[in-house]
Amino acid sequence: MKKQILVGLFLTFSSFALAAGNHTGGHGHDDHAKKHDHGDHHKTSAVGAIGVEKNVTRTISITMLETDDGEMLFEPAQFAVKADETIRLSFTNKGELDHEFVMDDDHGIEKHRKEMLAALESGNHAHHDHHGSNSISLKPGQTGEIIWQFTNDGQFQFACLIPGHFEAGMRGVLTVR
Repeated sequence: MKKQILVGLFLTFSSFALAAGNHTGGHGHDDHAKKHDHGDHHKTSAVGAIGVEKNVTRTISITMLETDDGEMLFEPAQFAVKADETIRLSFTNKGELDHEFVMDDDHGIEKHRKEMLAALESGNHAHHDHHGSNSISLKPGQTGEIIWQFTNDGQFQFACLIPGHFEAGMRGVLTVR
């Protein structure tokens, strides 16, 4: 019964999201994602700051996807990095829906999630400008990357905040130590 409710919520939110337009507007896709200059004031976050490519020490590959039973996932759903480490986060959307990756502290994730829901409810989803350098949006089949320096110790979240996706399980834990 719980899975049926989740699938129903997912289908409802997905229908609204598709009717409201796609989730673009600067989450950094295609070449734009590789340049890492999003032209905004979000160059830093609670998790750290935009990294410099020459300082990358390793790459973490992250897959975005949905399952047949309506669950939405990041693989891996958790990862750890060292404080001050610069990482290339390499993304592939293997799903059939648009997905995004946003990393932040609990407050930042919840604030962004509420903004996305409010924009959807107001019918202004396609024009909701909430992009930052700590996030990326990908259409099905697309790839992209974020180069990031993890400057702050702690436990953080990453999530897809397209309405219904977080609720369908598309979130994870990022530990910086």
